[in-house]
Amino acid sequence: MTIRAAAVAGDPILIDFDRFGRRHGTRPLSAVRPRSLPRAGLDDKERGTAMLDEPGPDSVPGASAAAIRISGLEKVYRAQSGQPPMRALRGVSLEIPRGSIFGLLGPNGAGKSTLINILAGLVVKSGGQVEINGYDLDAAWRQARLSIGVMPQELVLDPFFSPRQTLELQAGLYGVPPSRRQTEALLEMVGLADKADVYSRTLSGGMRRRLMMAKALVHRPPIVILDEPTAGVDIELRELLWNEVRYINDAGATILLTTHHFEEVEAICDRIAIINRGSVVLNGPMDEMLAELDRKELVVRLAEPCSEVPAAFSDLDAYLQGDRTVVIGYQPTRTRTVDLLGRIRNSELEVEDLSTREPNLEDLFRTLTREPGTDAAHP
Repeated sequence: MTIRAAAVAGDPILIDFDRFGRRHGTRPLSAVRPRSLPRAGLDDKERGTAMLDEPGPDSVPGASAAAIRISGLEKVYRAQSGQPPMRALRGVSLEIPRGSIFGLLGPNGAGKSTLINILAGLVVKSGGQVEINGYDLDAAWRQARLSIGVMPQELVLDPFFSPRQTLELQAGLYGVPPSRRQTEALLEMVGLADKADVYSRTLSGGMRRRLMMAKALVHRPPIVILDEPTAGVDIELRELLWNEVRYINDAGATILLTTHHFEEVEAICDRIAIINRGSVVLNGPMDEMLAELDRKELVVRLAEPCSEVPAAFSDLDAYLQGDRTVVIGYQPTRTRTVDLLGRIRNSELEVEDLSTREPNLEDLFRTLTREPGTDAAHP
């Protein structure tokens, strides 16, 4: 069954409810973690009706393989208080594939929030083109904005509304008719069914974040933007939130995620982009990006403590980690591990243990975003 859910302004979008569904189980952040967290009272069918559906190509005029397409995006903030104009975005171009979990990374002030606010319609771009779910942000701005749900970093809640009232109001603002609202299912999904009628001001910080996620999902957008969703939450809640992200992604939603937790990005994202000083400095599948970082580390644990890098390693990119561990950085394309082992053997040092470390996303991030003139070779 396909129905029309009208926006407040009256422009309709198509939502195909027949395609709702959820796979059994979740993909955890690591293999050693449980495959799912317990849910209270929701079977798979009910969870599916609470999830988002991504309209197929027939539902969205001009739809393509990209959920979001950004080309040459510019933003210049006007001069204020004697300060010169600030160019926040410098010709940003990105394509976010449908059905992906896309990580957008960057240091503070890099332009991530400006980009997200432009997608959400909170900031007017200075130049460039943006398509959201096949809709041009300028020519079809109502449909474009209805295609996304945003969970902001800030906790924006009315303290005198209950979670149930909050979701009902949010659904009403999006023009979702009462018969098609999924308030109860969403409250179950984020674990707030038992808090549905208490004042929002009495909720803990973690509960408020879960309510913010539910707010972003009330109109079943095919694209969900999560801006620092786990900022300031404990490990258990982070696991719950990421399991829910996996659920809505499995249901067909495209996820755009910003976070400073690199281990989460490595575990959950398909593709990443790193933005720095308003420009995209890296964009692509994460595995391929990490492979391009030509660096490994050989960790040598010595049997006796030392106060400086042993002479055998002094000409290498080596540093001490504690008083008994020497870390040797090298490029696998230029230096063979067996050659380093030969040098260690010839040095006659008493070695207690050896191991290697592969580059990770944090290493890549530091390499691409470090300030000019700074030495980022060692932590």
